[in-house]
Amino acid sequence: MSSGKSNDRRGSFSRRFHGGSRIKPAYFKPKPVSIGDEVTVVIEGLSRRGDGVAKIRGYVIFVPNTRPGDRVKIKIVLVKPGFAVGELIGKAI
Repeated sequence: MSSGKSNDRRGSFSRRFHGGSRIKPAYFKPKPVSIGDEVTVVIEGLSRRGDGVAKIRGYVIFVPNTRPGDRVKIKIVLVKPGFAVGELIGKAI
């Protein structure tokens, strides 16, 4: 007699002991910026939270207190696998 639970248990075991989620490929990719870098970017859009969004080689950088179309100089304060956060230094010429 088979109860059919063996597949359920195998999935539960896998999630419990193997983490259940994969590490995203972005985690291993080199980032185009580092903490402390000062770069000039053009704000391309707004995030859901209202922060400006810029990109360097496809890597997203959130910049508070900016608007789309602004050309600004920023200092990188946080780098994560999928995005970075920049602090506004001033408007670029």
